[in-house]
Amino acid sequence: MKIMQEFKAFAMRGNMIDMAVGIILGAAFGKIVSSLVNDVLMPPLGLLLGGINFSEIKIIMKEAITNPATGKVLKEAVAFNIGIFIQTIIDFIIIAFSIFLMVKGINKLNRSKPAEEPGPSKQETLLSEIRDLLKNK
Repeated sequence: MKIMQEFKAFAMRGNMIDMAVGIILGAAFGKIVSSLVNDVLMPPLGLLLGGINFSEIKIIMKEAITNPATGKVLKEAVAFNIGIFIQTIIDFIIIAFSIFLMVKGINKLNRSKPAEEPGPSKQETLLSEIRDLLKNK
């Protein structure tokens, strides 16, 4: 029973909850960036490169086996999916750069300048001078 209480205390710490929220938001952010890359950036890039669809770039090691009568695929082809790998690398670069910009922005917001202590007011300065004059007499 003590182990369950310790586990509950461990799991309910603020850091664990914050980390869980961060992981969930990170996964959602990753999906958004993947969609940005796959659906927005890659089609024009492929068009600029001569109509290439990156997801179709592959090196086939073994052709697919099909039924000659029906044309149905019996065994899938064995291939290196180079295009999907390229898209994943682009996803990573965009996600890493986005996170870099977010962290940089957060650090800039958190880096508040320490407030300079204001010097003594005119009244305090005058009172100090009067005190010093009275002390010297």
